[in-house]
Amino acid sequence: MPKTKSDRRQRVKRAIRGKLSGSAERPRISVYRSNRFLYVQLIDDVTGRTLAAVSTAEEGINGSASPVDESKAAGQRLAERAKAAGIDTAVFDRNGYKYHGRVKALADGAREGGLTF
Repeated sequence: MPKTKSDRRQRVKRAIRGKLSGSAERPRISVYRSNRFLYVQLIDDVTGRTLAAVSTAEEGINGSASPVDESKAAGQRLAERAKAAGIDTAVFDRNGYKYHGRVKALADGAREGGLTF
């Protein structure tokens, strides 16, 4: 039984990563959520390469009205960068975080930008 919130997240993260993997045609969208910023990567697990990355700390995203709005803008920018790299579909890895708030806003923004997952 997990003792702390981070132990629970690590256990859930291992379970999620055991079920999904990214490829060049359909990379994995990996989310890391710190207290202040949100970091997102498109990862090809076959070769171990990061194909695109976005952070809410970037210019043009940081400074919005709320962290949820920043996350949505980051999702849209990720979709733009994915399209530039020739990627249309992806697998969403929430990395043990609840699909709620900033994580959900990021996914919604990426879908609005044209990514499917």
